[in-house]
Amino acid sequence: MLNVRETGVNFIERKFAEYYADAFETVSLPSSFTQREFGFIPFTEKIMIRHKGFTAPEEFMTFITSITPAHAYYSAAYYEDPEAPMAKKGWIGSDLIFDIDSDHIPTPCKGEHDYWICEDCSTGTSQSSQGNCPHCGSGKLRKEFWLCETCLELAKAETLKLLDFLITDFGFQQREIKTYFSGHRGYHVHVDREGVKSLDQAARKEIVDYLLGTGLNIEFHGLKRTHRTAEWRSMGPTLSDSGWKGRIAKGVYDFLLSATPQQLEDLEGLTKTAARRVVNNRDRILAGGGNSAPWGVVKGVGPKTWETLAMNGVKKQASMIDPVVTMDIHRLIRVPRSLHGKTGLKAVPIPINFLEKFNPLTEAVAFPEGQLDVYVTEAPAFRLGSGVFGPYRRERVELPMAAGIYLLCKRAAKDARRPS
Repeated sequence: MLNVRETGVNFIERKFAEYYADAFETVSLPSSFTQREFGFIPFTEKIMIRHKGFTAPEEFMTFITSITPAHAYYSAAYYEDPEAPMAKKGWIGSDLIFDIDSDHIPTPCKGEHDYWICEDCSTGTSQSSQGNCPHCGSGKLRKEFWLCETCLELAKAETLKLLDFLITDFGFQQREIKTYFSGHRGYHVHVDREGVKSLDQAARKEIVDYLLGTGLNIEFHGLKRTHRTAEWRSMGPTLSDSGWKGRIAKGVYDFLLSATPQQLEDLEGLTKTAARRVVNNRDRILAGGGNSAPWGVVKGVGPKTWETLAMNGVKKQASMIDPVVTMDIHRLIRVPRSLHGKTGLKAVPIPINFLEKFNPLTEAVAFPEGQLDVYVTEAPAFRLGSGVFGPYRRERVELPMAAGIYLLCKRAAKDARRPS
């Protein structure tokens, strides 16, 4: 029976408590968890409970079932005393962590699911009026992310790109890399190798800079001018080259394979004349299959044009990680198989070999059974589980439990059930 005073937040918290009670054996603790700090964000408070340490899995599960958090985290860092204040913890080392967040990836669909939550009245809306809540007029609006197949697929593609960097360029073994769906809008990648744990922030920044292509000088990666007869022609890297040389060639090749004339003209530093020459000779360039010759086969397309195309190739091939997460040696990261308070989905461990086929909208569902009657304030169409729901606006609907909880977590709906 539903308590007549039970709110949407109360209901979500109760369902999360049921999940943790049933998932006692499945929530995954990280390696050396006794040296990690844990943090929790409750449903009813905005202040994180931090500096928690646990000596046994049972102790952790007893705690998480007693407080039922909206979010559960552990530190990438290892400490001598995880429960001490930060300055006295005694840092031992940290895993190498990467965060791929689709909110940071340019996608064509973001405008279709823009959504704001009012911090004062909790109203959700896609129609903010000059930055103010249309319900109470407050200017305290927080932008929310809606689950979107396109965004999540692009985040997965970026994660696969990152894994290629880590294995091919850095030489990490698959067994040293763990991949997780975050439970919301992206993926986390952890490298667990002794050699990386002692890296300081400066060393981690070097890794970030490599992945982002920061400060990359293309002349050091195969693009150079060669003098042939009376003309200057460009020679460049090939698809078979290793490291950034091959990545630059792939970035240029992939871009030219599908670029429209307008996209070429929009490249900063590329003149309309040069863009037209590239378009008119696209087949000749691509026919080389990425060999060095195509960089110089088009008369009138000189080094400046190829430099522009190469730098665009760098941009396309760079890994779109969140640099702050990787450089932070004290970072808190989501506990595997814990629930995400903004979606009701699980943070799911994914074997690397299964990542390409992984579907978070079905495999991360934590509440596959039951129905829920909700009153939806406003929600765009979204896919979850085996169904597509919405769009909704000021209407009462009965939904599968996972979809109903998702809308409650988004503050886009209220529990509409009545006591039986």
